[in-house]
Amino acid sequence: MRIRPIVLGALATAFVACQSTRPTQAADPGLDAPVARIGTEVITAGDLDKSIRGELNEMEQRTYDLRKNALDQLINQKLVEGKAKAAGKPVDEFLRAELAPKVGEPTDEESRALYERAKAAGQVKEPFDKVKPQIAQFLRRQKSEAVLAQYLEQIRAEAKVEVLLPPYLPSKVEIAATGPSKGPDDAPVTIVEFSDYQCPYCSKAEATVKDLLDLEKYKGKLRLVYRDYPLPSHNLATKAAEAAHCAGDQGKYWEMHDRLFASAPKLEVTDLKGYARELKLDEGRFTKCLDSGEKAKVVADHFKAGNDAGVRGTPAFFVNGRLISGAQKLEAFTALIDAELAAKKK
Repeated sequence: MRIRPIVLGALATAFVACQSTRPTQAADPGLDAPVARIGTEVITAGDLDKSIRGELNEMEQRTYDLRKNALDQLINQKLVEGKAKAAGKPVDEFLRAELAPKVGEPTDEESRALYERAKAAGQVKEPFDKVKPQIAQFLRRQKSEAVLAQYLEQIRAEAKVEVLLPPYLPSKVEIAATGPSKGPDDAPVTIVEFSDYQCPYCSKAEATVKDLLDLEKYKGKLRLVYRDYPLPSHNLATKAAEAAHCAGDQGKYWEMHDRLFASAPKLEVTDLKGYARELKLDEGRFTKCLDSGEKAKVVADHFKAGNDAGVRGTPAFFVNGRLISGAQKLEAFTALIDAELAAKKK
Protein backbone atom coordinates (compact mmCIF):
# COMPACT_ATOMS: atom_id res chain seq x y z
CA MET A 1 0.00 0.00 0.00
CA ARG A 2 1.35 3.41 -0.91
CA ILE A 3 0.05 6.57 0.75
CA ARG A 4 0.05 9.92 -0.94
CA PRO A 5 3.14 12.13 -0.61
CA ILE A 6 3.32 14.70 2.20
CA VAL A 7 4.19 18.05 0.67
CA LEU A 8 5.60 20.99 2.63
CA GLY A 9 6.39 23.92 0.35
CA ALA A 10 9.45 22.80 -1.59
CA LEU A 11 9.66 19.67 0.56
CA ALA A 12 8.16 16.50 -0.84
CA THR A 13 8.65 13.50 1.39
CA ALA A 14 6.82 10.24 0.79
CA PHE A 15 6.17 7.71 3.56
CA VAL A 16 5.63 4.29 2.08
CA ALA A 17 4.08 1.27 3.75
CA CYS A 18 5.55 -1.81 2.15
CA GLN A 19 4.59 -5.44 2.16
CA SER A 20 7.23 -7.99 1.36
CA THR A 21 6.51 -11.50 0.17
CA ARG A 22 9.38 -13.93 0.06
CA PRO A 23 9.36 -16.82 -2.41
CA THR A 24 9.66 -20.26 -0.92
CA GLN A 25 13.28 -21.31 -1.16
CA ALA A 26 14.66 -24.79 -1.48
CA ALA A 27 16.82 -26.00 1.36
CA ASP A 28 20.43 -24.90 1.03
CA PRO A 29 22.30 -27.96 -0.28
CA GLY A 30 25.60 -26.68 1.13
CA LEU A 31 28.72 -25.26 -0.47
CA ASP A 32 29.99 -28.69 -1.49
CA ALA A 33 26.89 -29.46 -3.55
CA PRO A 34 27.58 -29.72 -7.32
CA VAL A 35 25.90 -27.10 -9.51
CA ALA A 36 27.50 -28.13 -12.82
CA ARG A 37 29.73 -30.78 -14.34
CA ILE A 38 32.18 -30.46 -17.20
CA GLY A 39 33.10 -34.03 -17.98
CA THR A 40 34.60 -35.27 -14.74
CA GLU A 41 35.17 -31.78 -13.37
CA VAL A 42 32.59 -30.56 -10.86
CA ILE A 43 31.67 -26.95 -10.09
CA THR A 44 30.28 -26.64 -6.57
CA ALA A 45 27.99 -24.08 -4.97
CA GLY A 46 31.06 -22.86 -3.09
CA ASP A 47 32.94 -22.28 -6.33
CA LEU A 48 29.98 -20.37 -7.70
CA ASP A 49 29.63 -18.16 -4.61
CA LYS A 50 33.37 -17.53 -4.55
CA SER A 51 33.30 -16.24 -8.13
CA ILE A 52 30.72 -13.59 -7.23
CA ARG A 53 31.57 -13.05 -3.56
CA GLY A 54 31.92 -9.28 -3.98
CA GLU A 55 28.53 -8.96 -5.64
CA LEU A 56 26.91 -11.19 -2.99
CA ASN A 57 28.40 -9.07 -0.21
CA GLU A 58 27.01 -5.90 -1.79
CA MET A 59 23.60 -7.50 -2.36
CA GLU A 60 23.36 -8.61 1.28
CA GLN A 61 24.20 -5.11 2.47
CA ARG A 62 21.73 -3.49 0.04
CA THR A 63 18.97 -5.89 1.10
CA TYR A 64 19.50 -5.08 4.76
CA ASP A 65 19.67 -1.34 4.08
CA LEU A 66 16.43 -1.57 2.08
CA ARG A 67 14.63 -3.28 4.96
CA LYS A 68 16.09 -0.90 7.56
CA ASN A 69 15.09 2.17 5.54
CA ALA A 70 11.61 0.75 4.97
CA LEU A 71 11.26 0.12 8.70
CA ASP A 72 12.25 3.71 9.47
CA GLN A 73 9.66 4.94 6.97
CA LEU A 74 6.95 2.75 8.51
CA ILE A 75 7.77 4.00 12.00
CA ASN A 76 7.76 7.63 10.86
CA GLN A 77 4.52 7.13 8.95
CA LYS A 78 2.68 5.69 11.94
CA LEU A 79 3.96 8.40 14.28
CA VAL A 80 2.98 11.24 11.93
CA GLU A 81 -0.42 9.70 11.19
CA GLY A 82 -1.04 9.42 14.93
CA LYS A 83 -0.13 13.07 15.49
CA ALA A 84 -2.30 14.21 12.58
CA LYS A 85 -5.28 12.16 13.79
CA ALA A 86 -4.97 13.66 17.28
CA ALA A 87 -4.98 17.15 15.72
CA GLY A 88 -7.98 16.30 13.55
CA LYS A 89 -6.16 17.16 10.31
CA PRO A 90 -5.04 15.35 7.17
CA VAL A 91 -1.39 14.36 7.33
CA ASP A 92 -0.11 16.83 4.73
CA GLU A 93 -2.06 19.73 6.25
CA PHE A 94 -0.84 18.83 9.73
CA LEU A 95 2.82 18.72 8.66
CA ARG A 96 2.53 21.99 6.79
CA ALA A 97 1.12 23.73 9.86
CA GLU A 98 3.63 22.10 12.17
CA LEU A 99 6.81 22.65 10.19
CA ALA A 100 6.40 25.55 7.75
CA PRO A 101 6.86 28.26 10.43
CA LYS A 102 10.17 26.67 11.42
CA VAL A 103 11.60 26.71 7.90
CA GLY A 104 11.60 30.41 7.11
CA GLU A 105 13.06 32.10 4.07
CA PRO A 106 16.80 32.03 3.31
CA THR A 107 18.59 35.30 3.99
CA ASP A 108 20.53 37.22 1.36
CA GLU A 109 23.72 36.41 3.28
CA GLU A 110 23.02 32.68 3.09
CA SER A 111 22.22 32.87 -0.62
CA ARG A 112 25.30 34.96 -1.35
CA ALA A 113 27.57 32.60 0.62
CA LEU A 114 26.29 29.57 -1.28
CA TYR A 115 26.70 31.40 -4.58
CA GLU A 116 30.31 32.30 -3.81
CA ARG A 117 31.15 28.69 -2.88
CA ALA A 118 29.56 27.41 -6.08
CA LYS A 119 31.34 30.05 -8.14
CA ALA A 120 34.72 29.21 -6.58
CA ALA A 121 34.14 25.54 -7.42
CA GLY A 122 33.34 26.42 -11.04
CA GLN A 123 29.74 25.23 -10.69
CA VAL A 124 28.13 28.54 -11.69
CA LYS A 125 29.10 31.33 -14.11
CA GLU A 126 25.93 33.44 -14.21
CA PRO A 127 25.68 36.61 -12.11
CA PHE A 128 24.18 36.27 -8.63
CA ASP A 129 20.92 38.11 -9.37
CA LYS A 130 20.14 35.73 -12.23
CA VAL A 131 20.52 32.53 -10.16
CA LYS A 132 19.29 33.89 -6.84
CA PRO A 133 15.78 32.34 -7.18
CA GLN A 134 17.25 28.87 -7.78
CA ILE A 135 19.64 29.32 -4.87
CA ALA A 136 16.78 30.35 -2.60
CA GLN A 137 14.76 27.34 -3.70
CA PHE A 138 17.68 25.03 -2.97
CA LEU A 139 18.24 26.53 0.48
CA ARG A 140 14.53 26.37 1.25
CA ARG A 141 14.42 22.69 0.36
CA GLN A 142 17.56 22.04 2.39
CA LYS A 143 16.06 23.76 5.45
CA SER A 144 12.79 21.90 5.01
CA GLU A 145 14.55 18.55 5.02
CA ALA A 146 16.54 19.49 8.12
CA VAL A 147 13.42 20.66 9.97
CA LEU A 148 11.52 17.51 9.06
CA ALA A 149 14.41 15.27 10.15
CA GLN A 150 14.60 17.11 13.48
CA TYR A 151 10.84 16.80 13.99
CA LEU A 152 10.86 13.07 13.26
CA GLU A 153 13.75 12.56 15.67
CA GLN A 154 11.82 14.45 18.33
CA ILE A 155 8.58 12.49 18.02
CA ARG A 156 10.46 9.18 17.86
CA ALA A 157 12.15 10.07 21.15
CA GLU A 158 8.82 11.06 22.71
CA ALA A 159 7.23 7.79 21.61
CA LYS A 160 10.20 5.81 22.94
CA VAL A 161 10.54 3.89 19.69
CA GLU A 162 12.43 0.61 20.11
CA VAL A 163 13.84 -0.86 16.91
CA LEU A 164 14.00 -4.64 17.23
CA LEU A 165 15.40 -5.39 13.78
CA PRO A 166 18.75 -7.10 14.45
CA PRO A 167 21.85 -5.26 13.21
CA TYR A 168 23.31 -6.29 9.89
CA LEU A 169 25.54 -9.33 10.25
CA PRO A 170 27.48 -10.11 7.05
CA SER A 171 27.85 -13.73 6.00
CA LYS A 172 31.14 -15.30 7.01
CA VAL A 173 33.82 -15.76 4.40
CA GLU A 174 36.65 -18.24 4.76
CA ILE A 175 39.88 -16.30 4.61
CA ALA A 176 43.40 -17.18 5.72
CA ALA A 177 44.78 -14.93 8.45
CA THR A 178 48.20 -14.94 6.82
CA GLY A 179 50.47 -11.91 7.05
CA PRO A 180 52.08 -9.51 9.52
CA SER A 181 50.00 -9.42 12.69
CA LYS A 182 49.45 -7.75 16.03
CA GLY A 183 47.82 -9.37 19.04
CA PRO A 184 47.78 -12.91 20.43
CA ASP A 185 47.53 -15.80 17.98
CA ASP A 186 44.75 -17.37 20.06
CA ALA A 187 42.63 -14.21 20.25
CA PRO A 188 38.89 -14.99 19.94
CA VAL A 189 38.49 -12.32 17.24
CA THR A 190 40.79 -11.96 14.25
CA ILE A 191 40.56 -8.97 11.96
CA VAL A 192 42.06 -9.43 8.51
CA GLU A 193 42.63 -6.05 6.90
CA PHE A 194 43.13 -5.58 3.15
CA SER A 195 44.61 -2.18 2.44
CA ASP A 196 46.58 -0.01 0.04
CA TYR A 197 49.33 2.44 1.04
CA GLN A 198 48.31 4.88 -1.70
CA CYS A 199 44.63 4.92 -0.73
CA PRO A 200 43.54 8.03 1.25
CA TYR A 201 40.63 6.15 2.82
CA CYS A 202 43.04 3.50 4.05
CA SER A 203 45.16 6.18 5.72
CA LYS A 204 42.02 7.49 7.42
CA ALA A 205 41.07 4.00 8.58
CA GLU A 206 44.47 3.44 10.23
CA ALA A 207 43.56 5.85 13.03
CA THR A 208 40.35 3.90 13.69
CA VAL A 209 42.26 0.60 13.73
CA LYS A 210 44.73 2.03 16.24
CA ASP A 211 41.91 3.27 18.48
CA LEU A 212 40.26 -0.14 18.27
CA LEU A 213 43.39 -2.02 19.31
CA ASP A 214 43.90 0.41 22.18
CA LEU A 215 40.47 -0.20 23.72
CA GLU A 216 40.93 -1.68 27.18
CA LYS A 217 37.88 -3.94 26.91
CA TYR A 218 39.48 -5.80 23.99
CA LYS A 219 42.90 -6.36 25.52
CA GLY A 220 44.02 -9.88 24.63
CA LYS A 221 40.87 -10.48 22.56
CA LEU A 222 41.87 -9.06 19.17
CA ARG A 223 44.38 -10.08 16.55
CA LEU A 224 44.97 -7.86 13.50
CA VAL A 225 46.41 -9.32 10.32
CA TYR A 226 47.45 -6.93 7.56
CA ARG A 227 47.23 -8.07 3.94
CA ASP A 228 48.10 -6.08 0.84
CA TYR A 229 45.51 -5.08 -1.75
CA PRO A 230 47.24 -2.53 -4.00
CA LEU A 231 44.62 -1.21 -6.40
CA PRO A 232 45.61 -1.34 -10.10
CA SER A 233 44.92 2.39 -10.38
CA HIS A 234 47.52 3.15 -7.69
CA ASN A 235 50.83 2.84 -9.48
CA LEU A 236 52.97 3.24 -6.36
CA ALA A 237 51.06 0.98 -3.99
CA THR A 238 52.55 -2.36 -5.01
CA LYS A 239 56.17 -1.30 -4.54
CA ALA A 240 55.26 0.35 -1.24
CA ALA A 241 53.77 -2.95 -0.05
CA GLU A 242 56.98 -4.74 -1.08
CA ALA A 243 58.99 -2.18 0.89
CA ALA A 244 57.06 -2.99 4.05
CA HIS A 245 57.84 -6.69 3.66
CA CYS A 246 61.48 -5.94 2.93
CA ALA A 247 61.59 -3.96 6.18
CA GLY A 248 59.87 -6.88 7.87
CA ASP A 249 62.86 -9.06 7.06
CA GLN A 250 64.83 -6.76 9.34
CA GLY A 251 62.21 -6.79 12.10
CA LYS A 252 60.64 -3.43 11.27
CA TYR A 253 57.54 -4.24 9.27
CA TRP A 254 55.13 -2.18 11.38
CA GLU A 255 57.53 0.73 11.60
CA MET A 256 57.68 0.87 7.79
CA HIS A 257 53.93 0.26 7.58
CA ASP A 258 53.25 3.32 9.74
CA ARG A 259 55.84 5.41 7.91
CA LEU A 260 54.30 4.64 4.52
CA PHE A 261 50.81 5.68 5.58
CA ALA A 262 52.15 8.80 7.23
CA SER A 263 54.10 9.74 4.09
CA ALA A 264 51.58 8.97 1.34
CA PRO A 265 51.42 9.92 -1.47
CA LYS A 266 55.25 10.22 -1.43
CA LEU A 267 55.87 6.59 -2.30
CA GLU A 268 58.35 6.65 -5.16
CA VAL A 269 61.18 4.11 -4.91
CA THR A 270 63.59 6.88 -3.88
CA ASP A 271 61.17 7.81 -1.09
CA LEU A 272 60.95 4.19 0.07
CA LYS A 273 64.71 3.92 0.30
CA GLY A 274 64.79 7.18 2.23
CA TYR A 275 62.31 5.80 4.76
CA ALA A 276 64.49 2.70 5.16
CA ARG A 277 67.39 4.99 5.95
CA GLU A 278 65.30 6.86 8.53
CA LEU A 279 64.39 3.55 10.18
CA LYS A 280 68.10 2.64 10.31
CA LEU A 281 67.70 -0.49 8.22
CA ASP A 282 70.60 -2.17 6.48
CA GLU A 283 70.34 -0.07 3.31
CA GLY A 284 72.17 -2.52 1.08
CA ARG A 285 70.00 -5.43 2.12
CA PHE A 286 66.81 -3.36 1.83
CA THR A 287 67.75 -2.01 -1.62
CA LYS A 288 68.56 -5.48 -2.94
CA CYS A 289 65.23 -6.79 -1.64
CA LEU A 290 63.24 -3.91 -3.12
CA ASP A 291 64.99 -3.64 -6.49
CA SER A 292 64.90 -7.39 -7.15
CA GLY A 293 61.15 -7.66 -6.63
CA GLU A 294 61.79 -10.35 -4.04
CA LYS A 295 58.49 -9.61 -2.27
CA ALA A 296 56.35 -9.22 -5.39
CA LYS A 297 54.89 -12.73 -5.04
CA VAL A 298 54.01 -12.11 -1.39
CA VAL A 299 52.05 -9.01 -2.35
CA ALA A 300 50.43 -10.79 -5.31
CA ASP A 301 49.32 -13.66 -3.06
CA HIS A 302 47.72 -11.21 -0.65
CA PHE A 303 45.92 -9.49 -3.53
CA LYS A 304 44.60 -12.80 -4.87
CA ALA A 305 43.32 -13.75 -1.41
CA GLY A 306 41.45 -10.46 -1.31
CA ASN A 307 39.89 -11.07 -4.70
CA ASP A 308 38.85 -14.58 -3.65
CA ALA A 309 37.22 -13.16 -0.51
CA GLY A 310 35.20 -10.64 -2.53
CA VAL A 311 37.18 -7.49 -1.80
CA ARG A 312 36.06 -4.77 -4.22
CA GLY A 313 37.94 -1.79 -2.82
CA THR A 314 40.05 -0.61 0.07
CA PRO A 315 40.12 -0.68 2.96
CA ALA A 316 38.26 -3.93 3.63
CA PHE A 317 38.18 -5.69 6.99
CA PHE A 318 37.06 -9.21 7.81
CA VAL A 319 36.09 -9.62 11.47
CA ASN A 320 36.18 -13.38 12.02
CA GLY A 321 35.30 -13.60 8.33
CA ARG A 322 32.55 -10.96 8.35
CA LEU A 323 33.16 -8.03 6.01
CA ILE A 324 33.31 -4.37 6.99
CA SER A 325 33.90 -2.37 3.82
CA GLY A 326 35.45 1.08 3.73
CA ALA A 327 36.74 3.53 6.30
CA GLN A 328 33.94 2.96 8.80
CA LYS A 329 33.51 4.51 12.23
CA LEU A 330 34.76 2.74 15.35
CA GLU A 331 31.19 1.77 16.26
CA ALA A 332 30.90 -0.40 13.14
CA PHE A 333 33.82 -2.49 14.36
CA THR A 334 32.82 -2.70 18.02
CA ALA A 335 29.27 -3.80 17.14
CA LEU A 336 30.57 -6.72 15.09
CA ILE A 337 33.33 -7.61 17.56
CA ASP A 338 30.89 -7.58 20.48
CA ALA A 339 28.55 -9.86 18.52
CA GLU A 340 31.39 -12.30 17.84
CA LEU A 341 32.53 -12.30 21.47
CA ALA A 342 28.97 -12.84 22.69
CA ALA A 343 28.48 -15.75 20.28
CA LYS A 344 31.62 -17.45 21.59
CA LYS A 345 30.28 -17.31 25.16
CA LYS A 346 27.16 -19.29 24.24
